Amino acid sequence: MHNGLSGYHRQNSHIHPYLDQILANWPEEQKNTVYLLINKYGLPNDACMTKITWYNNAPWKRTIVHLRTVPHNTPTPHLDYLAQTIDYRVPVQSFGAIAQFDGSLYPDRTAGEATAKCDQEAANFMALNLMNDIVTGKQTAEDARRAAVEIEKAFRLHGQYSPYTTGFLFPKQSNTADPDVAVF
Repeated sequence: MHNGLSGYHRQNSHIHPYLDQILANWPEEQKNTVYLLINKYGLPNDACMTKITWYNNAPWKRTIVHLRTVPHNTPTPHLDYLAQTIDYRVPVQSFGAIAQFDGSLYPDRTAGEATAKCDQEAANFMALNLMNDIVTGKQTAEDARRAAVEIEKAFRLHGQYSPYTTGFLFPKQSNTADPDVAVF
């Protein structure tokens, strides 16, 4: 998937001088992901030396490509650097099961957000869809881990994308923030 620059970059050798300058020293994998996202969502809203950000690039609330990577071995070794966020109210009682399922899922109770961080958008869709399955009781954390292996094998090895990898299988949420209760 990350084996060459996107059509946008080939056709437009100078996307934006500042962005070109930032990306000049980035590793190919993250750089190619930025170009794929530019093709899909247009130019980013924000760029600095360590991350490139899109806001409200539906269906996402926020998409960030990070320069810094985090090694992640499940279900197969890869680098996490593509963080994608949605509005989602994760019940507190589900946090443990979500962490057990995937350490690269980040529910934020106060902001009312859930972020998936992987190396491909398809994997982020899958992680958030499986998170929703856990929250709604459709799957246990263990079942979701097994499902993730099969779904990722299909798209990484055979190019077969399931509905879990191509969009959200649950309704969009809104008003998800939980500022909690003041105690003094």
